[in-house]
Amino acid sequence: MKAFSLPRLLAYGLFGFPLALLALPIYVYVPQFYAERFGLSLSLIGSALLVSRVLDAFLDPLLGAWIDKRPANQGYGRFILYSLPLLMPGFYALFHPPQATMVTPLLWFFCALLMVYAGFSLASIAFQSWGAALTQLPGERLRLTATRELCGVAGVVTAALLSQFADISWLSAALICSLLISAFLLLRFTPDMLNRHLEQQTSLRWRHLFSNPYFRSLFWVFVLNGIAAAIPATLFLFFAKDRLQLASYSGVLLLLYFVAAAMSLPLWVRIAHRIHETRAWLLAMLLSVLSFIWAYSLQAGDLTAFAVICVLSGLCLGADLALPAALLSGVIRQAGHSERYEGSYFGAWNWANKMNLALAAGLSLPLLDYLGYTPGISTGSGLQALSFAYAVLPCVLKCLAALVLWRAPLRKV
Repeated sequence: MKAFSLPRLLAYGLFGFPLALLALPIYVYVPQFYAERFGLSLSLIGSALLVSRVLDAFLDPLLGAWIDKRPANQGYGRFILYSLPLLMPGFYALFHPPQATMVTPLLWFFCALLMVYAGFSLASIAFQSWGAALTQLPGERLRLTATRELCGVAGVVTAALLSQFADISWLSAALICSLLISAFLLLRFTPDMLNRHLEQQTSLRWRHLFSNPYFRSLFWVFVLNGIAAAIPATLFLFFAKDRLQLASYSGVLLLLYFVAAAMSLPLWVRIAHRIHETRAWLLAMLLSVLSFIWAYSLQAGDLTAFAVICVLSGLCLGADLALPAALLSGVIRQAGHSERYEGSYFGAWNWANKMNLALAAGLSLPLLDYLGYTPGISTGSGLQALSFAYAVLPCVLKCLAALVLWRAPLRKV
């Protein structure tokens, strides 16, 4: 297969923009939004997030199996279309709750989360499976993944800017417009990779997935590294506001973080070409720990120091965005499952990602509540617990992920 042209790469990758535009608010801003708007406790919010994300996570393998079982001569495009009526109303309901209603804020929050999560899961699995089926060439799969993630970072940056400088209604309008435009470009200009198997298509059971040592190793690295990333994402706004007293700069700091990630993506692609995706990812993990652990020692007003940490850790994030999915495409190719079972693989992959986020929110928020941290109230023990959970715990998990990756046999994919 010849190399992808830039227009073809963008026609595929641009759909990552609205998915990321949606993901940042629902994973980062929504806990603080409902805590401040309705006075819900962190324990209630964390419990709702844990239950909804666990339910959502267990939906992912079913959606992946459904995609793999599509009839002959049908591709991934129809599943993108199916996701749109869930994504757009679900996001609007989540961030535009009625002021006076017979439904309690917690129930509204929970139901809206389930709706937007279902649409996001279907769109993500179909989109990622489509990309993995487009090419099995190592260099091209990395270019395709990097383009998708670069568009995703652009979506995150846009979400951070709109959240900082505009009303939530602007974010909703940007999401709806970008979803419709990018979905049109994706469906119109990307080959749909039709199912060409005339026999009844099946899906892979998890025991078959995990019997593959390459997938098993990559999966556990992804889980440990994902939890390490999800904890700071969940606690970022609380840390910036209460530990650092820098709430007004939170959007700018997030912007620095994700702009650095976007700038680093081409660099990580070049490094991976030279030393393989596995070694490049390992290098990024070690650099991430060295740059982020210093956040534990920060005090109120340390804007410059925290901005430097955001930039350095953002540079390492580029590897987390591009390399794992490219490695998964290689695992699928190595197993001989290309163009057949991408849905099953990415269903399990997204299940792990959702469980990472569920555990990060469902365990860290109630734990902080138990240890005496209350949002908006500065106490010595509570802030110390917040600093430990935000900075130290993720670095420990990142080191464990690096150890598993170093021992994994993934250099052969």
